[in-house]
Amino acid sequence: MNNATPLARLMPPDRSTARPNAAAHLSRKQKAAIVVRFLLNEGADFPLTELPDALQAELTTQMGTMRYVDRATLADVVAEFASDLEAMGLTFPRGVAGALTALDGRISPQTAARLKKEAGVRQFGDPWEQIKGVDIARLVPIVENESVEVAAVILSKLSVTRAAEILGKLPGAKARRITYAVSQTSAVTPDAVDRIGLSLASQLHEQPETAFDTTPVERVGAILNYSPSITRDDVLVGLEETDLVFANLVRKAIFTFKDIPDRVDPVDLPKMTREVEQSALVTALTSASSGDLAPVAEFILENISKRMAESIREEMSELGKVKAKDGEAAMTEVINAIRTLVANGEIALIIPDDDEDDEGDG
Repeated sequence: MNNATPLARLMPPDRSTARPNAAAHLSRKQKAAIVVRFLLNEGADFPLTELPDALQAELTTQMGTMRYVDRATLADVVAEFASDLEAMGLTFPRGVAGALTALDGRISPQTAARLKKEAGVRQFGDPWEQIKGVDIARLVPIVENESVEVAAVILSKLSVTRAAEILGKLPGAKARRITYAVSQTSAVTPDAVDRIGLSLASQLHEQPETAFDTTPVERVGAILNYSPSITRDDVLVGLEETDLVFANLVRKAIFTFKDIPDRVDPVDLPKMTREVEQSALVTALTSASSGDLAPVAEFILENISKRMAESIREEMSELGKVKAKDGEAAMTEVINAIRTLVANGEIALIIPDDDEDDEGDG
């Protein structure tokens, strides 16, 4: 079996004997068409889509005008092409988009963002490929503010799962109108879809770069998670007086000892006990066994192994009264153990029901 490449198989075995170049009369466009046709016949797979549109059109037109090439001409064209490839020492990425890809991580994000904006969206390839990778949270407000016709095109270009997720986050009336508009998109031209993609990608590029990877709610929630309960309660009261909506969002982001029954699946509690020293768990449950946290302590004891629960209850009775400071430190150890399990993907916290919260606020 001959394992040589298509180009190597066509090369004459001996090029030492001088003979007229049968391809001398051909233009570069004709030679390019011959090489492409030869490689396609040999089953080669190469991305012609990376060529500029104008060159793709010229190549297609040129191939359409040609009919027959003899073997000697084909051999000379391919030999010349192979010689050009061998003489090539270095290639550079095409356009600013390719250059930025090559320099990714080696130039500052600020410089990269500025170059992207200056070069324009088109420099970065198919705008729909960029849009498909954008977070749903960024797409929802854009889709909501667009006309139903444009929104229908956007959802039609996204994957079914992402489109369904966006649709589920829109107001019911808007979602219904967009869904109907999807049925009217059969006559939309590729040019119109392309223009919509460019417009949408431009909007996404114009959104300013942010200094933080997480939202303000997530950052405040994370800080208060590790704050003493007195500090946490005082801050939340202040937030409620200043911005009730923000305060409610922060409350949902916080996960404290009293949230365990509502946020932790009972079947996951035995995993928590393996992450916490039993002495710390005994101290935490003893401190929580009276007052508002008593139901939390009982919830934990009821959902761990019966043998461990009995052992802990005995130690709790022997421990007696626990200082508030020691009890809070022990509860923090329990919470940190649960957070570690969540971060490692071993368990998942239950998400609060927004509808129930909204009803409770009313």
